[in-house]
This record gives sequence, C-alpha cells and structure tokens, in this order.
Amino acid sequence: MSPRLPRDVSGADLAKLLAAFGYTVTRQKGSHLRLTTTQGGGHHVTVPNHDVLRTGTLNGILKDVAEHVGLTRDEVVGRLFG
Repeated sequence: MSPRLPRDVSGADLAKLLAAFGYTVTRQKGSHLRLTTTQGGGHHVTVPNHDVLRTGTLNGILKDVAEHVGLTRDEVVGRLFG
C-alpha cells in the first residue's frame, strides 16, 4: 500500500524538502517557484507557491522527481515525509 501524502504541505515547505535531492529555487514568477537540480543531469520542476498544495499537484511533482532520481514515488515520499 502506498504511503499517504500529507494534506498540509505548502509550496515553500516542498521546496525546502526537495533540497534533500539537490533542488534549489532558481526562479520565481508570480506564485510559482522553479526548482532546479544538476544531480544526475539537469532537471527542473515547477512548484506552486501556495499555502497548501492539492494532493494531485503534490503527487505529480513527486512522480516527476522520483523519475529523475531513479526511485519510486513511494520511496521519495518516505524520504521526504517518513
């Protein structure tokens, strides 16, 4: 069974958590943050800078990160929120 995603993660909190995978904020335009990592080749993700991220949005971002770092989404969730 997949670990449950937290329901109270903000965009700023997620940006801080993704630093564990080498992501840093490289740009902000309006209410969106662009995070970039150079680990394993360059990769960008866009994170809405909202007070609470919708679970579908959070899930999509985590899937994208997991694919880039070569882990499953569940492994990424475990490392970030475990």
